[in-house]
Amino acid sequence: MAAKPHLNLIFTGHVDHGKSTLVGRILYDTGALSENDLRKLKEEAAKMGKATFEFAFAMDQLKEERERGVTIDIAHRDFNTQKYYFTIIDAPGHKDFIKNMITGASQADAAVLVCSAKEGVQAQTIEHAFLLKVLGVQQFIIAINKMDAINYDRVKYEETKQALSAKLKPMGYKTDEIPFIPTSAYEGDNVAKKSPKTPWYAGPTLLEAFDNLKEPQKPLDKPLRLPIQEVFTITGQGTVPVGRVESGILKPNTTVIIEPEHVTGEVKSIEMHHQSLTQAVPGDNVGFALKGVDKKAIKRGSVIGVPANPPTVAEEFTAQIVVLNHPTAIGKNYTPVFHIHTAQLACTIVEILEKKDPKTGATAQKNPDFIKTGDVAIVKIKPTRPVVVENYKDFPALGRFAIRDMGQTVAAGVVLTVTPRKA
Repeated sequence: MAAKPHLNLIFTGHVDHGKSTLVGRILYDTGALSENDLRKLKEEAAKMGKATFEFAFAMDQLKEERERGVTIDIAHRDFNTQKYYFTIIDAPGHKDFIKNMITGASQADAAVLVCSAKEGVQAQTIEHAFLLKVLGVQQFIIAINKMDAINYDRVKYEETKQALSAKLKPMGYKTDEIPFIPTSAYEGDNVAKKSPKTPWYAGPTLLEAFDNLKEPQKPLDKPLRLPIQEVFTITGQGTVPVGRVESGILKPNTTVIIEPEHVTGEVKSIEMHHQSLTQAVPGDNVGFALKGVDKKAIKRGSVIGVPANPPTVAEEFTAQIVVLNHPTAIGKNYTPVFHIHTAQLACTIVEILEKKDPKTGATAQKNPDFIKTGDVAIVKIKPTRPVVVENYKDFPALGRFAIRDMGQTVAAGVVLTVTPRKA
């Protein structure tokens, strides 16, 4: 049997809207969480006086989290549907945990936004929705949860759906294409099977909506881009870089160009898990022998491409960033460390072009002097040394980045335009 296609799924939503319980319910309903596991969690939940938290406990592995009843770090769990194999990235709902969510969103193929019909749309629901959009997540499913708490009231469901749509539309969400599923994570309504308690709802269950997601396209037809993770010298093979193909196809006996060093070489052979390959495609982590290139000439952060369409070396670039966590404020000439694909280097924010309203995405202020935590802005950035940067929409993996300073991630963003360096 062929392996099922794999998708990464991120769950987000306000802290009290039942997100962890929904994740636990999905794991249980798909058999990823056994009857026995659930019984243990139930006993533990009862002992702590949190009788309805057993599903949530399935994701909240850390003891400290259980005691606080809050999801802190990103947890990863796998489950299968008929069509796909999923990894759940559980993004925390608490405000100070947004930076964890960023890490998750940059890996997600689709997102489930959980909004309680009982509590209604909260500021945080909208903030998460905006971040997912900024970070390039393309596919969405919305769970209108806690239907049991409102007696499966259709009017209340419609009100929540309308309120949420009104906020999402201005951000560029195609709300008529997104399923809004009335769920009860605790009772299991419309999760794995259609609920008799919502006869008025004709759409898919949550698991059906998962199977309706599109498989992420492997960008085979795009030009080759392979950021280098490490470079080895191996006796008999010479220079052997290792990295993951992000787009295009790498083949033996072809000439490649390496930027920003601007050197060319020939790929002699390609290996993955000690097997020799006739070609490497996006997603493959490979090592390959390069002829005509000295090990010292290239390094981690260099990018392999084809001479006909070489990787872009940036003179400067503009990007949309979200400031996650900065103790003071970010002004012009701020020069922190950027992590972009496998490269790490200092870059300078030379201009702050505009500040956006995180609730709508509209321009809030032109050319502000500084931006602070929670702000979304369009900025102009100048790398302090040559580096490959691509447009997010052309090459997502080479067009998103994290900004780190003082030992923490202070911002994250996506590249909008690149001004190439003159040769």
